[in-house]
Amino acid sequence: MIVYSESELSEINVTPFIDVMLVLLIIFMVVTPLVTSSLKVELPKAASKSQVDEKTPTIIAINELGEIKVGKSSANLDNLTFVLNGITKNNKDEVVYFYVDKAVSYEKLIVVINKIKESGYGKIALSTEVKE
Repeated sequence: MIVYSESELSEINVTPFIDVMLVLLIIFMVVTPLVTSSLKVELPKAASKSQVDEKTPTIIAINELGEIKVGKSSANLDNLTFVLNGITKNNKDEVVYFYVDKAVSYEKLIVVINKIKESGYGKIALSTEVKE
């Protein structure tokens, strides 16, 4: 006859689980800044830096070739309003941030801004880099 001791309790070793979670956290921390914008944009310089909200911003990027991206979605002047409404869930009070390459013509920028304003978005911010 086999006798079992009641004092034996088995426990799960959580150390490997914690190690895996920390590695995943580090990977996400490294990758997140790289995913911000897949469109290469060289921003113009500004004399000062402004404050921005902490929530996820709505970004419209225009590169030197005039290609337009709203968030991660490509757009053109014809479907810009549709794409923007989809990303902002039709929230017209949302601030729209522009990341425009300094090589983009002023005329192209004004055309895009006018299209956004005609859609009902009134809060527009232009992003720049601080001069050193």
